[in-house]
Formats: sequence, structure tokens, C-alpha cells
Amino acid sequence: MKRKRYIVNGRVQGVGFRPFVYRLARELSLTGSVSNTQEGVVIDVEGEEENLEAFDRNLTDHPPPLAGITRIENLEMESLAHFKEFTITPSVSGRTHQVLISPDASVCLDCQREVLDPGDRRYLYPFTNCTNCGPRLTITRSIPYDRPMTSMACFEMCPNCLAEYNEPSNRRFHAQPNACPVCGPEVWLADKQGKEIARNRESMARTAELLIQGKIIAAKGLGGFHLVCDAGNNQSVEQLRKRKNRPGKSLAIMVSDIETAEMITRINPHQEKILTGMEHPIVIVPVKKPFILSPLLSPDTENLGLMLPYTPMHLVLFHYMKKILPPEKPAALVMTSGNSSSEPISLGNREALIRLCPIADYFLLHNRDILIRCDDSVVFVPDRNPVFLRRARGYTPAPVFLAEKGPSVLGAGPELKNTICLTKNDHAYVSQHIGDLKNLETYDFFLETIHHFKNVLQEEPQAIIRDYHPDYLSSRYAHEESGLPVFTLQHHFAHIFAVMAENRFQGQCLGVALDGTGLGLDRTLWGGELLLVDNTKLTMNRLGSFQPVQLPGGEKAIEEPWRIALSFLRQLGVENFYGFPWMKKFRNQQKHIFRMLDQNINSPLSSGCGRLFDAVAALLGLVETIEYEGQGAIRLEKIQDPSETNHYDADLFRRGGMIILNTPALFENVFQDLKAGTRPEIISRRFHLSLAHGICNWVTSASRETGVSTVGLSGGVMQNMTLSGLLQDLLVNSGLNVLVHRMLPPNDACISLGQAVYGREMIKQ
Repeated sequence: MKRKRYIVNGRVQGVGFRPFVYRLARELSLTGSVSNTQEGVVIDVEGEEENLEAFDRNLTDHPPPLAGITRIENLEMESLAHFKEFTITPSVSGRTHQVLISPDASVCLDCQREVLDPGDRRYLYPFTNCTNCGPRLTITRSIPYDRPMTSMACFEMCPNCLAEYNEPSNRRFHAQPNACPVCGPEVWLADKQGKEIARNRESMARTAELLIQGKIIAAKGLGGFHLVCDAGNNQSVEQLRKRKNRPGKSLAIMVSDIETAEMITRINPHQEKILTGMEHPIVIVPVKKPFILSPLLSPDTENLGLMLPYTPMHLVLFHYMKKILPPEKPAALVMTSGNSSSEPISLGNREALIRLCPIADYFLLHNRDILIRCDDSVVFVPDRNPVFLRRARGYTPAPVFLAEKGPSVLGAGPELKNTICLTKNDHAYVSQHIGDLKNLETYDFFLETIHHFKNVLQEEPQAIIRDYHPDYLSSRYAHEESGLPVFTLQHHFAHIFAVMAENRFQGQCLGVALDGTGLGLDRTLWGGELLLVDNTKLTMNRLGSFQPVQLPGGEKAIEEPWRIALSFLRQLGVENFYGFPWMKKFRNQQKHIFRMLDQNINSPLSSGCGRLFDAVAALLGLVETIEYEGQGAIRLEKIQDPSETNHYDADLFRRGGMIILNTPALFENVFQDLKAGTRPEIISRRFHLSLAHGICNWVTSASRETGVSTVGLSGGVMQNMTLSGLLQDLLVNSGLNVLVHRMLPPNDACISLGQAVYGREMIKQ
């Protein structure tokens, strides 16, 4: 007989880990105990040596599906405790806990079968779950993850559910959200005044009917509300866009199954794997032609945001829809965030009835409280590794594992695509997508998220790190409300600290930070930056930039990119450009714009790569005014002809000790091609190729001068899959070690991580 003690760290609470250990120990005739503690899951186990070895192997190699073990400490115990049996002991909490919180998980295959089985007691029950699936983060108040610490505490389990909960052989053994139609949450359909129309199964059937009739439904889900309508109904989609004030940006859809997805889109094996994985994010996939759903879903791109049902409620809704729809019509629903433009996703029933009343015709409500808002995650899958556009449900709050332990700090994030980041030991917990901090509603969500993360992680940060821009709401919070020592880190350096942290890279690294705008240390607007960062010595240098261009009207130029095109043309000394139809529209405004540029009236300098894309898109007549961020770049990427192989020269020159990428010369090549009658599709491809080659030359030049051979790529422009793919290949072929984002979006959502890792080093030093 031998005795061992294990301390298991990682995502091991709320994933059926203790029941798994219990069953494994009983199968191997071992005695002892397992408990959730502040150290992690502690296992004290005793038995014959052969059985203990088998226990050790299974613990490491075959954990539960949702578990994520980061470390197992294995101790030989000298004295024998002579346990009589193996038991699960009560949980112990503490501020120093080492447990990771599980993200919400999509409904598992076993639960799917039960929900759709007429003979099962959970037939068509929208809140079916087990230890392998269901809500986690969004219903958790604090660690340890036990039912009293969740929003399921108010639902007392019936005898049948309690028997499942206490039966070690049942997959609902210690499943904290366990429920059934007898004892669990309920769903009901209400009108705009909140008056109940139908309840439970009838409410789901009525909702399906209303959707097929063309109505818009605000449906309470896992991490907030969706606005839902029939994706094949042009009138419904148009009405939703109008009411939500979302005129052009793509709308995500949900389809009933993978077979329906393959009818509508061209999905490769890597995309299918992500679509059907336990996270079930929105995956950006190319559409099939002819497109059989509404063309209003994605007017600016040939791609579509697609997801599969990830809760039992979705399964039940599609079950009733398929009963009504003709066999040849796909079951497809728009599932977009339940908010007005620029506001956070709605959370509670009362809040939704107030905020979404101008948009929705009816409300599908339930009484399981959502404790933290969590939107759907959105990913591209260019290869086997997803590239995040938005990281939230299914992935948050899985941590980024840092290279070493350090003090706890809080990264407050930027203004756009805000997230916060709280560190604990060698883990960095980056929050779900919060949104653009431009209104009180989103700021309240920002405060909610900070409070929730501090509470769940039971951690108080020693310092807070903010963006260099002093007027962001996150910056004001840092100085005026946090009560913490404040450090400041410039936006683009934060991007590079973030991509280095994700890759656990320490030392010197070149950084290419490409986005639209971030306040630079020289008080101009940066966005096309070549940087050198040492994250151990905390040295930061700006080695180069895109040649700056004036933005006539400042923010107005970002909204109306034809102004930026005129600025480039003025910088090049081009006067005769009225041969292009779109330019004739602005002939009367040319003098005014040129006067602003010549006299430097409200025309700040910008080196932003995003602004270059906007200007080229405007020059080609693809966009005059911007309805959403990145619209010009999206349209420009859409039209490119991939068969084109020629590209322009993007030359470099020196100024003030920096390497400048001559973007006006690149713009002039685009202009001359257009004058010569070259098709916009060819020009778009040449532009993408030219920019990739130019940036590669820019980086390799800096690498030769500095001797640094690692480069990190970050910034929102890296979400352009054409540029990102071309650039990575060119840099690798040039012999450089390339770091990219794999766990976080390359856009501003990664800024809080960069801030946090910088702040930890500041405290250490």
C-alpha cells in the first residue's frame, strides 16, 4: 500500500473534475478524498502501487473534456491514512486560490440527444446541461464553483435531479447548473410591454412561428440577449438593420446544423473543426454562389459570420422551425448582439425590455440570471489556428500563461474594443469583449467587469496601467476612480508587449504595429509603426513609421475618407484629378480642404496604416463615408484579383534617424494605375502585394541594423487576412522569427494584456 497527494492547477472547477477523480479512484479500488481548495484540486489517494500508477496515467492523459490542467504537483506521503473509502469533501475558498474559471461550453452531444428525444424527461428543455457542457463564467459569482456560488442557487433540485447530482456514475454528478422542467429555470414569450403570451414549450413554438412570419425577437441567451430574425427574409433583415442603426456591417447567422452550413457556405476542415468544437464561436467563412439567404446579411464582403446552436434553447427553437419550414428552405437565423449601435449587450429582462423595445417586436425571456455579459466570439480560420476578431464566449476567461510569476496588476485597456486584464501569479486574465468606451452604458459594463474579475479571482491589483491618451474613459478611471498607483504605456508599444507575452517571448523584439489611430509620444496620430521593444529591460524605441499624412477635419476625415485621398494627392502635388466620377462630387469642397491642409487647420498628422487603406478605397470609388470601422479596407480586400502577381515599389528613406515607409509614393502608383485605366480589382491586389513587400523590406532593414531577428505583428490591420498572410510568409522567407496573436485578437482587444505585462515589470524593477 502507498499513499500520494496531488495538487492539480488549471481549469479544474466546474468541469466535472472531482467526479472524474472520484470515479477513477473507485474503479481502481483506491481510497482517499478529493476537494476544491485555494491551492487547486487536492487529491489524497491510497492503494496498491500498480493501481496508483494507473491513476497517475489517467489523471494526466484522460481528463474531462472541459478540463485544462496547467500543473500537477505529485507528493509521496510517508504515513498511511488508512482511508475507508474515497470521498468528495467540501470545498475550501481563499484569496490565494490557483484555480482557473471555466468558460461557458456549448451543449454536448449527450445533452443534445436528450433534448431531442421524446422519451427523455428533458425533451425540449432549454436549460439541459451536464458536467461536460453548459454555463460556467456567466452564472458564477465567485470561486469555488459550487451551486450556492452561482445564479442557480435559487433553484432547488427535485428528487430526480438530486439523485443524478449525487450518483458517481452519472455524468451530472456534481453538475452545478443541473436542472429539469420540474425544478429548473423557465422560458416565456412576452410582447413589447412585457406581458406574457406563452410559456415553456409553447413559447418556443410561438417564437418559431413569429420568426418565420418576419418578426424580430429579442431572445435572452447564455451571456446576454440576441436580436433574432429570419436570415432568408430581406424585409426582416432590412428592418433589423434600420432599427439597430447598423446599415452596412455584416450580421452573423446561426444555422441548425453543419449540413445546412455546407449548403450556404464553403467550409474547409479547419473551419468545421472550430465551428463544431466546444467553444462554438462565430466563424467567418466564404459564401456559396448563388447565395440562397438575404444578400443584405453581408453586403461588403464575400464572407459570412456563421455559428451553430450552442445552447439547448437554440436546438429547441430550430426543432420548431423545421416543423414549419418547407424541406428545401434552410433553417437560418440572424443572431446579432442584443444592443443598439455602440451599446453593450443587454443582460437582464427589465433592461432588455427598456433598451431593446425600439428594435424587437417580441421578447423571449427566461429566469436564470446572467451575472456577467459575454458576447459571441468571432474568428477567422485561415489555417488550423484561429485568428480572433472578438474573444468572448467559449474562450473567456481562459488565461494567457506568462513566462514567469509576478505581482497582480490591472490593465485598463484602450477606448475602442476595450478589454481589461487582471494578472495573478503567471496567469493573465483578459476579459471578454467590452466594446467602445464612448458612452455611460459601456463604461458601466467596464466597471462591472473589473468588479467581477476581482471578485471571482479574489485578487486585488497593486497597480493599474492606462493608455497614453489621457481622455479615454479607461484612462480617467485609472487616475480618478481606481485608487491604485498608475503607470502609462503608449498604445502601439502595448500592442507589441501583448504579442510578445502571448508567445512567452522575453528579450529584444522588433514590432510592427499597424492600425488606424493611437496617440503617439510626439502627440501625432500613430498607426504604422516599426518599434524595438525589450520586455525585460523595459526599453522602447520607435525605429520607423509610415510617412505621415494630414487628416483634414481630424475625426471627420476618418468618417469621410475621400478627405484623406485628397490629402495624399495634395502632398503629391497632383492638381488634375477630376477624371474620376467620385471626385467630381467633391469639386466644390476641394478649395476648402486644400486651405485646411496648407494652413494646417484641424489637420493632424497621422501615420496610420488604416488611414492608407481608407484613402486607397476612396480613390477607387469604393467608399465615400464610413458606416463602421474598417469598411474601406473590407471592400478593398473583397474586390482584389488574386491572379495578379505584379506590385509597386514601396521605397524607404531616412528622416530624423527613423526608417520611413514612403506611403505617398505607393498611393501615387495607385493613382497612376487608375488614370491609365487599370481595373480596380488589379489595383487592389497590387496594393496589398506592394504593402506586404514594403513592410517586409522595412523590417529586414531594421533587423540588419539592430541584429534582432524576431518580429511581432500586431494591430487591427492584421485582421486583413490578405495582408497578414502575405506579410508572414515574406518575413519567414527572409529568415525572421515571426510572433503573431493566437489567443487574443490583434486589434485593440489585446492592449490590456500588453499594459498588464508592462506594469508587472515596472513593479518588479
